[in-house]
Amino acid sequence: MTVPQSCRRDAMRRRGLFPLLAVAALLAGRAAAAEPAPSVDIIFDTDIGNDVDDVLALGLLHALESRGECRLLAVTITKDSPLAAPFTDAVNEFYGRGSIPIGIVRGGVTPEAGRFLPLALARDGDTLRYPHDLVDAATAPEAVQLLRRTLAGRPDRSVVIVQVGFSTNLARLLDSAADDVSPLPGRDLVKAKVRLLSLMAGAFVPIEGNDSFGEYNIVTDLPAARKLADEWPTPAIWSGYEIGTALPYPAASIEQDYRHASHHPLAESYVLYQPPPHNRPTWDLTSVLAVVRPDRGYFGLSQPGRVTIGADGKTTFTPAPDGRDRHLTATPEQAARGVEAFVNLCSEPACRQP
Repeated sequence: MTVPQSCRRDAMRRRGLFPLLAVAALLAGRAAAAEPAPSVDIIFDTDIGNDVDDVLALGLLHALESRGECRLLAVTITKDSPLAAPFTDAVNEFYGRGSIPIGIVRGGVTPEAGRFLPLALARDGDTLRYPHDLVDAATAPEAVQLLRRTLAGRPDRSVVIVQVGFSTNLARLLDSAADDVSPLPGRDLVKAKVRLLSLMAGAFVPIEGNDSFGEYNIVTDLPAARKLADEWPTPAIWSGYEIGTALPYPAASIEQDYRHASHHPLAESYVLYQPPPHNRPTWDLTSVLAVVRPDRGYFGLSQPGRVTIGADGKTTFTPAPDGRDRHLTATPEQAARGVEAFVNLCSEPACRQP
């Protein structure tokens, strides 16, 4: 597969800018060849199909991987629709990464087709609009099996899990038994291999005056969410409902910034989910950006503490010096910068791999 002209032009422009950037760095008293931040190894756990922010978050991950900032090891899905995995594979293939393994939930809580997942079946004439190899979800591995296999093959404390859907898969992972992939039961395997969990879940301020707001990802599979909150053994960063609503993705970008492709899965999914004009909150994107670019100042972090989830789905954060959890915060200035980053990265031409 060839690299598109737009990607080659972008690379040439970056090379052309390098001497100017080097001079600027020297004038500022900084080293011109500073060590880049290490790439982040990510497993993306998503309920893709229930809202379009999952699709935007997946596109964001691909854009960041094209820049060498992360590597998407696997995608696991908590939406139990037969089109969720083929759609995900189509998006991955659009970005030239159709070999990324995909695992599916079985017996999940939302089996509906969703508004944009049928794009996996869309054709232009006799050809799939978005070609992909995974056409039958039944052939995909079960999510917990894929999670165990992926974690077992990675160095200790090296993997970041980004969960932007329900806690179904990760709760089941905690309960998984030792097997031929790893002699460790699930909780011990997570503790050994995962360095951080980043999840879009809960709310840490009153929402529209409601101090007992039950956020969707929490209440849709409440037993799994409560189990994860109680038992997860690694540090965790929570992005609450209030963060995504503070960073709405502009409809103008959907209408104007994706014209470099005759068909683009992010833009088409956005329109099918809810036609513009509307500015959709970026709930799931925040959990990606916060861990791939933690030092860019896009978000603040609360003090350490512990998140608990009540029987009504309310999330409560209790400060504690040795707490496992933190949650994101965002000033208006940070929110503006975050939206700008989302627009620039998500709409960036897909640099398909050769």
